Amino acid sequence: MLDELKELRKGNVATLSLRNSLDAKSARDLATLVHKNDIQIVHAHMARDYPLAAYAVRRNPRAKLIVTRHVLFTLNRLHRVTLAHAARVIAVSEAVAQQLRKDNVVPAEKISVVLNGIDTAKFARAKAEFDREQFLEAWNFPRDSLLVGTVGELSPLKGQEEFIRATAQVLRGFPGAYFVVCGVDHSEDGRHQKRLEQLIAEAGLKDRVRLVGWLEDLPKLYSALDVFVSASHTESFGLAIAEAMASGAAVVATRTEGARELITEGNTGLLVSIGDVDALASNILRLLTYADERIRLGQMAQQYAAANFSLERMVDETERIYETEGGRQKAEGSKH
Repeated sequence: MLDELKELRKGNVATLSLRNSLDAKSARDLATLVHKNDIQIVHAHMARDYPLAAYAVRRNPRAKLIVTRHVLFTLNRLHRVTLAHAARVIAVSEAVAQQLRKDNVVPAEKISVVLNGIDTAKFARAKAEFDREQFLEAWNFPRDSLLVGTVGELSPLKGQEEFIRATAQVLRGFPGAYFVVCGVDHSEDGRHQKRLEQLIAEAGLKDRVRLVGWLEDLPKLYSALDVFVSASHTESFGLAIAEAMASGAAVVATRTEGARELITEGNTGLLVSIGDVDALASNILRLLTYADERIRLGQMAQQYAAANFSLERMVDETERIYETEGGRQKAEGSKH
């Protein structure tokens, strides 16, 4: 992120360490930074950031606290106390907003939905410039092969096991398919990756399924995929789904909370029940077999992503919230 912000003046960017959600020194440093620069909005994105941001705002009554909630997990008691002082809570999807309302963490009128944004133009450009023959040759895939892939942290919740189990069924009906699993295992002992490697070996799929770790050039991978699969058990939004859609890949996804918001069944993708390996395999096979439907879904998905998931839209909606809360702060100040 610092590299992306290098165009800004050095004085406009500050970095603070963060050991945990109760890092007193960083909380004081943040409060000092807010006071020194007369900062009006303190915006926190991760649960561990909320207490520090709330402390900085309490020490600076002119500032307003805004937090974004990216996940569906229930907040603990500390975070409930913290969010009680938030001017606005932004949910990255309607599913997250519903969870916040259900938990009664903050008054409903303080909750706003701002869908995650991605650089849709970047993904569309990568697709337009993509050289499929060159990619297949560089990755040592047969020239006439079709590619199916999934992207996400290696974790049981992301459904890579179900994805691998589905590949064996797909290959029986479509021998020309190859499969890519992109993601990193963040467990201390690497047990999730070991489990996937075991499944691949047991099914005799070593020459068909590749675990590729993390890739810096994800737009190129999305462009290469004929079918993108999200077999997750839960998604608050589904960022990888949105990226695949922006790249024009046909999508098969499980009916997670987030996927149901992003995908219109049969129009911008296909949805299957969570954990249903047979349905997952059947729908992947369907899209590999019927090129017209695969291409149609990919095109519709790309158009929908461009219209709904852009960074510009996300920034505009977030700025309007800043302006509204900043305006309230000024109005409240004038009353006193």
